Amino acid sequence: MPCGASACLTGASRSPKPTTETHEKILWIDGEGMVPVGSSGGSGVGSGGSAEALLVEIYQAAVATAHPAICVPPHLPDVPDGGRILIVGAGKAAAAMVVAAERHYAGRGLGDRVTGFVTTRHGFKLPTTTIEIIEAGHPSPDRASVAGAARTLEAVAKAGPNDLVLCLLSGGASALWSAPVAGVSFEAKQALTKQLLRSGARISEMNCVRRHLSRIKGGKLAAAANPARLVTLAISDVPKDDPASIGSGPTVADPTTLAEARNVILRYGIAAAPEIVAALSDPTNETLKPGDPKLARASYRFVATPRASLDAAAAVARKAGYRTDVLGDSLEGEAREVGRFHGAMALDAKRRGERIALLSGGELTVTVTGNGAGGPNQEYALGLAIALDGAPGISALAADTDGIDGGGGNADDPAGAVVDPGTLGRARERNLNAAAFLEKNDSTGFFAGAGGLVQCGPTQTNVNDLRVILVDP
Repeated sequence: MPCGASACLTGASRSPKPTTETHEKILWIDGEGMVPVGSSGGSGVGSGGSAEALLVEIYQAAVATAHPAICVPPHLPDVPDGGRILIVGAGKAAAAMVVAAERHYAGRGLGDRVTGFVTTRHGFKLPTTTIEIIEAGHPSPDRASVAGAARTLEAVAKAGPNDLVLCLLSGGASALWSAPVAGVSFEAKQALTKQLLRSGARISEMNCVRRHLSRIKGGKLAAAANPARLVTLAISDVPKDDPASIGSGPTVADPTTLAEARNVILRYGIAAAPEIVAALSDPTNETLKPGDPKLARASYRFVATPRASLDAAAAVARKAGYRTDVLGDSLEGEAREVGRFHGAMALDAKRRGERIALLSGGELTVTVTGNGAGGPNQEYALGLAIALDGAPGISALAADTDGIDGGGGNADDPAGAVVDPGTLGRARERNLNAAAFLEKNDSTGFFAGAGGLVQCGPTQTNVNDLRVILVDP
């Protein structure tokens, strides 16, 4: 499936150019599919001769299953008689979702009855012919996030009862659509988002707060579109595929309350601005609840889920001769601690002589205390590497299916990292102390030096994290 310009597993260098180091393997991805065309040293990625090659194949299978070119077209609604389709949307997969929709309707001669625009992350834009794609900030919103949300609310409010509003939604929409409630400045909301990201709060808790500070989240986009019919097609990136958490639920009812949002602020000791505190105490900022008549003409469909991608990944591992154990698609927790726990599981399996692949999804968190770079997948991988301590026969990959794992919020940030039996040995040869890098939250720095960064750029989908540990006794 189309997955960006290129992807690679990199070693000490972040450059996609081959080097002479045998642990650095390159995988290029062309515009039509994932195609292995070469590597540096050894047998090469895609040859089937290494655990690292298999890890790449597993990751590719998970991403391809959730790519909009495959999962969106079967769910696209018909153009209503006497009306039009207005497409809006936001998320890391929004660009590829709108490309799939545009091709679908154009191929049926209906392109002139479909209009709209979507918002995606900076660096994720794709070429289109009629439907506009705009870019905004993620993981922290920027001015473009505010403009995009305001334009979306204005557009759906103009839809008539014979029109259909098609909302294409995927992970990342919470930041990409920022519409602060009255009395809350953009600067205050942006600062709060950064505090929440560094606090260790779960994504569900962050979204609870976001919904109650927004004019578009918590069902309020659906309310703005009423009385037009509204269909949401969603790619899930959240635990348990909760519609209220995907993009903070702009088109569905919200079961949480202002009181719960205030409790999140207290629980994590966040020093919120006075205007934030006031807004979370204002009953007019409560979200739409189940049964609200403004949601009567809104429907919601999942087109891709983390579980489906995990199942596709597990099928690849089984074909390669591994027994598979899917630990769940909704794992949460501190990334380094989950990495250590999974490392202990892998070591136990090795002692039992099992040839097994341990797979998991979900969204882990990082409580930031240092000043390094990296996201939850890289921190998980570093915690895992320390726990494994170079044990032979165990290799792993942890990467975000959107192609970007934390970092500076740039489209060329790493997707995650690979751990192999030589990871810590290479680090010691280069005077890299794994524990010290973990203490600084500098997992990117560690894997850039020791080898193993996964870099692929935007994959144009997002079903959250994929973690795979291969145990071969």
